[in-house]
Amino acid sequence: MTPATQPSPDGVESIPPKLQIEQLILNRQAIVGVVGLGYVGLPFAIEKTKVGFTVMGIEQNPERAERVNQARSYIDDIPSDVLKQAVTNGKLQATTAFDNIGKMDVIVICVPTPLTKNLTPDLSYVESVACEIGARLRPGQLISLESTTYPGTTDEVIKPILEKTSGLKQGKDFFLAHSPERVDPGNQRYTTQNTNKIVGASDSNSLNVAKLFYQQTIQYVVPVSSAKAAELVKVFENTFRAVNIALVNELALLCDRLDLNVWEILDAANTKPFGIMPFYPGPGVGGHCIPIDPHYLEWKAKEVNFNTR
Repeated sequence: MTPATQPSPDGVESIPPKLQIEQLILNRQAIVGVVGLGYVGLPFAIEKTKVGFTVMGIEQNPERAERVNQARSYIDDIPSDVLKQAVTNGKLQATTAFDNIGKMDVIVICVPTPLTKNLTPDLSYVESVACEIGARLRPGQLISLESTTYPGTTDEVIKPILEKTSGLKQGKDFFLAHSPERVDPGNQRYTTQNTNKIVGASDSNSLNVAKLFYQQTIQYVVPVSSAKAAELVKVFENTFRAVNIALVNELALLCDRLDLNVWEILDAANTKPFGIMPFYPGPGVGGHCIPIDPHYLEWKAKEVNFNTR
């Protein structure tokens, strides 16, 4: 018996879960499941099909699932002809059901993480998906959470659900990681392929499997020490943007009262080769993440008795 194999109950050598999924990923034979085919999930799915992976999408909106199968795009960054190529080649299909979870080798979660009416994290979509996956989880699968969330979600919310409902153990039977999406809708320069990818997990097996998976389509993968670290990276990035957008908009208001040209001030300030980066006045924060993520960070900070300002 070689070190790469282990005996099964009937005495036949079997391949360990980690080695098995790594081989499937390297050979582009892994079936990739993408839960949530919105502005994050659909572009991600398309990129995977381009390098040979077969992708099965799960989308709760029946109209969206139907449009994917009909190759009629609803995402600006994905032309219908690109979608059609993936669908007609048999590399992409969509459904509203979780019945095929067991057929998937990698499952990527790209569902919304909104706020409640009290501006606290709403993880209902993530928790619901975790329950559906956990009920069908099998050894050797990689689960990657891409939804933006507060530090601790993967280990404190997703992991317990998966382990309890499946009876399997992370790092031994299945693999769990967090790799926050960094999509900038409409940005033609930085896409999912050339935007550095953060990956974190609480065990080395999960980290190595997730890193290998993302390396198949992304130029540079940045591993961090834990899923919690990866989660904090994302909410910090967007909080940084939100703070600086607010700051430069206040500067514009101040310049108006001082009878100064804000563009002159900014252009001059940006000539400094260090310690500053360009932000410009505009309508304020917008999009799906930037207005929300600072609240996720603030909520988690309060949990550890840290009051943000």
